Amino acid sequence: MHCTRKVTNNLIWVGANDRRLAMFEGVYSVPGGVSYNSYLLLDQKTVLFDTVDKAVQHRFLENVAHGLGGRDLDYLVVQHMEPDHSAGIKEILDLYPGVKIVCNAKTLAMIKQFHDFEVDSRVHVVKENDTLEAGKHRLEFFMAPMVHWPEVMVTYDHTDKILFSADAFGCFGALNGALFADEVAFERDYMDETRRYYTNIVGKYGPQTAALLGKASGLDIKMICPLHGFVWRENLGDIISKHVLWSSYQPEDQGVMIAYASIYGNTENAAEILACRLRDRGIKTQMFDVSVTPASEIVSAAFRWSHLVFASTTYNNGIFVTMEAMLSDLVAHNIQSRTVAIIENGSWAATSGGHIRAMLEKCKNMNILEGMLSVKSSVKAAQLAEIGAMVEAIAATFPGGAR
Repeated sequence: MHCTRKVTNNLIWVGANDRRLAMFEGVYSVPGGVSYNSYLLLDQKTVLFDTVDKAVQHRFLENVAHGLGGRDLDYLVVQHMEPDHSAGIKEILDLYPGVKIVCNAKTLAMIKQFHDFEVDSRVHVVKENDTLEAGKHRLEFFMAPMVHWPEVMVTYDHTDKILFSADAFGCFGALNGALFADEVAFERDYMDETRRYYTNIVGKYGPQTAALLGKASGLDIKMICPLHGFVWRENLGDIISKHVLWSSYQPEDQGVMIAYASIYGNTENAAEILACRLRDRGIKTQMFDVSVTPASEIVSAAFRWSHLVFASTTYNNGIFVTMEAMLSDLVAHNIQSRTVAIIENGSWAATSGGHIRAMLEKCKNMNILEGMLSVKSSVKAAQLAEIGAMVEAIAATFPGGAR
């Protein structure tokens, strides 16, 4: 049985939710599930925007059939070829043999890579600023390469002022009956998952995201329809401003994220003491144990906070394995423009700090503070002054020097 919702009088959400998926893209935990959004426009011509993942394809096809109400499907707009949005192309073509695929040249090449059916005779290739008339609705296409694949494009409906944003403005989490961001307590319940989605899926490609945001700024947008997460119809400036910050690698909040790797609790203790002393100075802190916290959450927090501290025991003359993996992930996501302090620990050869510094020096505009704290096995009373000095060094880089 179908499960659809109206977006506008002539636009229907025909997507589906997946709450059984454990790891999105095999990497990112999604305890709240994920939505695969697809939209059906009913005009003189019918237009379907993208398909869904194969896991929810049966429900999606029921939704499309219900939305069409016996009409034929004229166009399938393929904005992004990642399989969670393109797995159903062949089934749509089989069910609606008269449909035309609307895509760009790079998408056409990828369709041939992912699928084996004959496509050249069934495709309408578009490029930047090309338009498609559906009747009352005029659709214009904008290329968005590397947000976050090279073939990505977005679509703007000039009539209803809707931006179909592909993977941009997405969010982890099933929709749970809601469709619009204003139907839920978004800041409280979904902002962290929106940040985690952006930073991990798209975060590496800040300049490309900024280029798309620049194109969007020239459009009169009343609604944003992404491929994951909620539709935005109110307070669009709030979510756009967040993406402007994230894409420019500027922190949202002044505070310190502390990520630590500790085997027997001694490195953790050093990090805890530092956090307490920072709080004494009125500086916000957030702590993560890299051995139990998914890297995607730490990457997200690193994009949020202005200051980062990494504390790691030495392991095999290097960085502890979970810390090294997390830092590799963070560097790969292009983190930059942060102030960083480092704590190392080692019972006979403390070397992890130098390795951490070397990894972070690959990033742009990183202010890596001098005076690394080097612990031998456990913190002793004599080292409290060194922790205090690190607190002062961090506080000095805050606006007004903290309190």
